[in-house]
Amino acid sequence: MSPILQIALDFLDLPRALAVAEEAIRGGVDWVEAGTPLIKSEGLDSVRRMKQRWPDRVIVADLKTMDAGRFEMESAAKAGAGIAGVLGAAADATISECIEVAGNYGLKVVVDMIEVPDPVERARQVEAMGADYIGIHTAIDQQMQGKAPLETLELVKAAVEMPVAVAGGINSETAADAVNAGADIVIVGGAIIKAADAEAAARRIRQAMDTGTAINTRLYKRATGAGIRSVLEMVSTANISDAMHRSGDISGVTPVFPGLRMAGPAVTVRTSPGDWAKPVEAIDQAGEGDVVVIDAGGAGPAVWGELATHSSRKRGLAGVVVHGAVRDVADIRDMQFPVFAGEITPTAGEPKGFGEIGVPVTISRVRIHPGDWMVGDDDGVVVIPGGRAAEVANRAMDVMERENRLRREIEDGSTLSQVAYLQKWEKT
Repeated sequence: MSPILQIALDFLDLPRALAVAEEAIRGGVDWVEAGTPLIKSEGLDSVRRMKQRWPDRVIVADLKTMDAGRFEMESAAKAGAGIAGVLGAAADATISECIEVAGNYGLKVVVDMIEVPDPVERARQVEAMGADYIGIHTAIDQQMQGKAPLETLELVKAAVEMPVAVAGGINSETAADAVNAGADIVIVGGAIIKAADAEAAARRIRQAMDTGTAINTRLYKRATGAGIRSVLEMVSTANISDAMHRSGDISGVTPVFPGLRMAGPAVTVRTSPGDWAKPVEAIDQAGEGDVVVIDAGGAGPAVWGELATHSSRKRGLAGVVVHGAVRDVADIRDMQFPVFAGEITPTAGEPKGFGEIGVPVTISRVRIHPGDWMVGDDDGVVVIPGGRAAEVANRAMDVMERENRLRREIEDGSTLSQVAYLQKWEKT
C-alpha cells in the first residue's frame, strides 16, 4: 500500500484551513488533520466541519491529549474524527482510557512521541496497550533549531509492528527520505499550508513519496551550521525583526545607498569619533563573509571611506556598520559594497589608534558581541545573538513563508484586514 499523505492544518482560523485543505486534496492529500492550534482556536467544530465537507476522508483530530482521555476521545469521535491523538508522555492510565473509549466509538488512536525521552521503548509499551498508530514528531520549536525526526523514525519503525506516522518539517526534499525510513503516514504542515499554491505543493510532495525521489525546494527547510548564511541572505530584516518579537534593530543606522543586502558575523570595534585606526585594523582581522561593526560614538568626523571599503571588498567582507560617520559615498556606491551608517560627511578624522577590537559594543541601546550575526537591507540593520543564529534564521524563514500565503489570498481578492482576521482577534 502506498504511504498516506496527511496535511496538518495548523491554523487559527477555520475558513483558511478549509480553503487550503480543499487545494491540498486536489493535489493528492489523503487524510486531513485538524491541527492542535486550530482545535484550540475553533474547537471540535473544526473537525465537524471537515467531516461534513469531506465525508469520504479520514479526519484526524490532533488533540495532544494529556489527561481526561475518555472525555476528549469521545468528543472527537462524536465530532467526526476517524483518528485522534494522545501524547506518549501521558500516563498509562490516560492512554488506556483513550484506547478503550476509541474502541467503543470506532475511533483509532495515534500516540504522539513528541518529547518522549525514550520513544522506542514507549512505542513498544503503547503498542502492547493496543494503540493503532505511533507518531514520530519533532516539535516546531525544535525544528527551528535544526532538528529532524527521521533518525528516530527508523529506530521506532524497527521496534514495532504497528503503522508509524512522521511529522516535523517534512518537505518535497525529505518526503522520500521519510518513506524510505519506513513511514506509513507522512504528515506535512508548513510545506503545504504556507505555500501560495497548496495544490501544487501537495502534488510535489505526493510525487516525491510515490517515486522515492527528492524534489528540490528553496523554502520549508531549516538551516544549521553553514546553511545559516544562505537563509539570512534570503529573508528580510523585517522578517527577522518579526521572528525576534519586534526586536534586534539598530535605530539610527541606515544604508548609505539602497539595493544591497548584507549578512555575516560581527567583528566589533570600539573607537572615538573620527579615529579610523582601529576600524581599518579590524579589516585585517576579519575573515571572508564577516561584518565589521564600528562604534564611533555616533558622531563625525568619518571613520570609514573609499579606501577602507576597497580593502574590505578585496578581503571578501560582507559589509560594515558604522555608528558614526562615513564619506566617499559615490565611490562606495560604485563598488556595490554594503555600508550602513548614522552620518555622511566629507570630513575624515585621524588615525590616533585609541579603542579596541573584538569587544562588546552598544549601538542605540543594542548590545553587540563578537560573532553575533548582522543582517542589513534597505530597512536597516538587525542583530542576532550568535547562540541563536540558527533558531532566528529559521523563524524568519517561517515568517516569510507564511506571508507568501497571505500575499496569495490578497491577490485572489481579499484584503489585509480580512486575511489577518483583525476584527476576530482584536483585544476585548
